[in-house]
Amino acid sequence: MTRIPGGRFLRHLAGHGRSRGIAAGAVGLIFLGWAAAARTPDRDVLWRIVHDQCVPNQQQNDTPAPCSLVVLKQGVDRGHAVLKDIRGATQFLLIPTRRVSGIESPELLEPDAPNYFAAAWEARRFVEERAGRSLPRDGISLAINSSLARSQDELHIHVDCLRVDIRDSLREQAANITDRWAPLTVRLAGQRYLAMRVRGASLDGQDPFQLLAAGVPGARQEMGRYTLVVVGMERPGGEPGFILLAARADAATGHDGWGEILQDHACALAQG
Repeated sequence: MTRIPGGRFLRHLAGHGRSRGIAAGAVGLIFLGWAAAARTPDRDVLWRIVHDQCVPNQQQNDTPAPCSLVVLKQGVDRGHAVLKDIRGATQFLLIPTRRVSGIESPELLEPDAPNYFAAAWEARRFVEERAGRSLPRDGISLAINSSLARSQDELHIHVDCLRVDIRDSLREQAANITDRWAPLTVRLAGQRYLAMRVRGASLDGQDPFQLLAAGVPGARQEMGRYTLVVVGMERPGGEPGFILLAARADAATGHDGWGEILQDHACALAQG
């Protein structure tokens, strides 16, 4: 049985709150729901926060509370929200405003699917605001856990700082990472990952979900077993890009599909 790291049920913040009365009221209701959910493994809390609170508040009151941001320019079915996670000073979650269970959802591989990773990269500004400083491109990471290593059944991409040791390892390996998926020669947090390079300052037109499904044999048929992590990078000469990391949850190899472990929710990089 795949190990799911303990203590990860319901760690997602029910809002950062604004000074307006409506925001404070929404936050209070959410935290009451949090207390009740803590007594049972409620896997739909994130969905209810976004669907029942953030989206209606944005539509009716022009405030995303208890989320930090709600984007509905193309409608609810293609929108997303950004929510402060309950853990760490700097961690945020990018969450679709439609029902999408997780990395295994087939709609993520449709040709016109919203690029949630691109939106998550843009949401890094919230991490930097919390950190109180600009962070190096290769200090920011986006992570989605496998279906076997998550506590919530609404897709959510963790947006936060990268662990310093992981950043250092990837800097050392950067020259060996190409535009095709291949095993890294070093372990990250004690586990094996596949890696590939993506060029460009943003992820527009380059969806990591689809790159994983198309580039790793067998991945399309079992996306739910994969964890996917995206890290900013800058090549010599200043060319921006990304490193994509993927691993399949497998009891035989000991990988639990919890890519979030590569992140640093204490954000030591903000202290340096």
